[in-house]
Amino acid sequence: MNNSSPSTAGVLASAASGLVEFIALQGGDAERILGHSGIDPEQLRTPTLQLDLGQYCTVFEVAARQTGNDNFGLRFGQQFKPDSLGLLGYVGLCSANLGQALHNVVRMFPYHQQGSILQLIERDDYCRLDYQVQHGAIAHKRQDAELSLGMFNNLMRQALGPSWAPEQVLFEHAPPQAWHEHCKSFDAPVLFNQSRNALVFPRRLLDTPMPGRDPKLLALMLEAMPQLSHPHDARRNLTDEVQRLLREHLGNGLVSLEGIAEYLRLPAWTLQRRLADQGTSFSELLDQVRQQLATYYLQQSDLAISELALQLGYSEISAFSRAFRRWFSISPQQWRQHQGLSRQ
Repeated sequence: MNNSSPSTAGVLASAASGLVEFIALQGGDAERILGHSGIDPEQLRTPTLQLDLGQYCTVFEVAARQTGNDNFGLRFGQQFKPDSLGLLGYVGLCSANLGQALHNVVRMFPYHQQGSILQLIERDDYCRLDYQVQHGAIAHKRQDAELSLGMFNNLMRQALGPSWAPEQVLFEHAPPQAWHEHCKSFDAPVLFNQSRNALVFPRRLLDTPMPGRDPKLLALMLEAMPQLSHPHDARRNLTDEVQRLLREHLGNGLVSLEGIAEYLRLPAWTLQRRLADQGTSFSELLDQVRQQLATYYLQQSDLAISELALQLGYSEISAFSRAFRRWFSISPQQWRQHQGLSRQ
């Protein structure tokens, strides 16, 4: 089997603001929990420092076990205010209205956290804010999903008031034993075993003004975040942006160099040349993203292989099977069986 793994994904340490204090309030030993997860407590003192995303997700799973609070992530997210999120939080708070806030947060999210997707899906009368950790090497992420939706919910409450509640809350994982606390926390119906983690709300709310809107500060935040992501290699941002767009649009059908170039407002040949200057190509990035997402989707045991192939932008399941054998030297079904996730 090919043991290649996805590239390392990170998250800014600001996403763990107040974690040490919160662990103590829950009766846990922060130093022990952080150490078990591979995180040096000193790292949390610098909000703009990149933490390993796998270790970040692990620390909340470990905290839930060691504090005996199965809803640790839910409670941490419930009390986490947007201004504690650092640059990403201020991008939302300084926007003109809720719609702009969510669009700006979605656009800047890859600089805050990699290996994940944040999308705002707009329909005729409702919207859905989707969040997923799609890094294939991270299997356990329930606590992260619950705290993340709590954070985004609190950002929306900055515009809509502290008592606002979404129409629905969706989670990928199975319902935990104390699932009633989730309904109480969001004051909304909560559905589990869904295909995504999401907040569902009326589209008309997008026009609601943000009380802390500040266009000058917003401009500074939007300029600072990309530079922070790769301070020593600003050109690398193009590769990250192409990968982000691929993850976002693979499930909508076949993607192409021309289509991604159009999103980036570049001629296709210019995009191809710039990627070549960085030692890669569109086809290589597409292959890498598909490989990363394949293991993520295979871990969802209720997803058929045929559905998975469509999610990855393959028109035929045979094309996906050939690619998977090239990556891992076994079939998707065999990989799933090795993981104990075989679907009948």
